Amino acid sequence: MPDVLVLGRIHTAGIDRLRGASCTVRELPDHPADLTRHAAAADAIIVRMTRLDAAAIDAAPGLRIVARHGVGYEAVDVDALTARGIPLALVGDVNSGAVAEHTLALMLGLAKRLTAYDRATRQGDFAVRDSFSARELSGKAVLVVGFGRIGRAVARLCACFGMSVIAADPFVDASTVEAAGYTHVSDFRAALDRADYVTIHVPKAPGADYLIGAPEIAALKPEAAVLNLSRGGIVDESALREALLAGRLRGAALDVFEDEPPGPDNPLFALDSVIVSPHCAAFTEECARRMALACADNVLAAFEDRLDPSLVVNREVLR
Repeated sequence: MPDVLVLGRIHTAGIDRLRGASCTVRELPDHPADLTRHAAAADAIIVRMTRLDAAAIDAAPGLRIVARHGVGYEAVDVDALTARGIPLALVGDVNSGAVAEHTLALMLGLAKRLTAYDRATRQGDFAVRDSFSARELSGKAVLVVGFGRIGRAVARLCACFGMSVIAADPFVDASTVEAAGYTHVSDFRAALDRADYVTIHVPKAPGADYLIGAPEIAALKPEAAVLNLSRGGIVDESALREALLAGRLRGAALDVFEDEPPGPDNPLFALDSVIVSPHCAAFTEECARRMALACADNVLAAFEDRLDPSLVVNREVLR
């Protein structure tokens, strides 16, 4: 029976599909101790957040596929997999809707000051409503950084709320963006001074500098807000906090952090102008089920030499 090692909790639908196909499934939490020992017997690895390095990959002589429970793969050593001829498969477009909804939830939370108003009301401060500090999304400009599947879904939802959408993506033609009714810029920095909200939906390159650092934050309007639902390390959290404390930025919403999980002493957590969530934008019940099933299907497809090349990062190993 093929051995499938699952690193991190996934929906039981995926586990059941693998076991129904006569696979042995071993489930471990994210970041298990002695990963190389656990990997040794694996024919397949499904990975959520665990760093899968060359040592763990080389410790598994029978490894035939790594299936990523998501679409980002910066924590996986792709070169080590490619050197062994092992494909890295992603789940495809199963999470864009969930992440887009979470983006709008955080954006609305910032605009309506939901967390601050909730806390004040519970503490008996009903007069907080007289601060008139909530805002409307309608008529505001949103800068969507990254016009891939998630960015496009976010843009559609923002447009439904009456927002004007500026889409920044150097890899997408202006005609594609403009055909959808949005404004295109190839470099997001050119539109920072126009944005009321900046929402980030791009991958993080290993070793890359902050995409949103102190210079980019300084270019924003004081009433603007920044949302990061992509990867930690894309936004400079120290520069973000400094701007919020100085009143040079209205708010921020983070689903991802430079260090994950973040410690309870993260300085951003003390600010009413910040809303946070635990890297969970895609973890609805529905999306978790889709991702788990996609991972299971990728594993089974690899065992049967019918893996969809469009889902494989290192497609050269399929030749």
